[in-house]
Amino acid sequence: MSRRAAWALALSTGACAGLLTPARAADPAAPAYPQGAAPFQANCAVCHGPAGAGVPSLAPPLISYPAHYAASPEGRRQLAMTVLYGLFGDIVVDNKHYDFRMPDFARLDDATLAATLNFIVFDLGHAPASVKPVEPGEIAAERAHVVDGAAVREHRRSVVP
Repeated sequence: MSRRAAWALALSTGACAGLLTPARAADPAAPAYPQGAAPFQANCAVCHGPAGAGVPSLAPPLISYPAHYAASPEGRRQLAMTVLYGLFGDIVVDNKHYDFRMPDFARLDDATLAATLNFIVFDLGHAPASVKPVEPGEIAAERAHVVDGAAVREHRRSVVP
């Protein structure tokens, strides 16, 4: 039997199934927080890009600062405030200026916002395992303290790395 025929027989009988399955299980593209991937793509990717790398002259990247923010209480507040109330005005990210006007996403529920932030922090930003996931209760706590996008930018100054 030729090598090609043997390969075809092995595939048709499932003899190679064990060889193909581990590759799928180790797929690095599978997000750790898949429940946040769809809301990110629907609400954030338009400006920040599908991988969160930012869009020059439009929106800053999300692949470093959010993971840093999630490691501190004030940074976590910043994340919640930003998605709830938006952010506008000049900011600097990776030595580049953005005079950005991010809309608020307060219309989304706390669980969706927390899942989206976890997708950003862990799947896009690759935060270390020592960082705990954002909880819906953290979003709810910030929802109780309504501010505007300018106040969000001002708070950001205290948490910028």
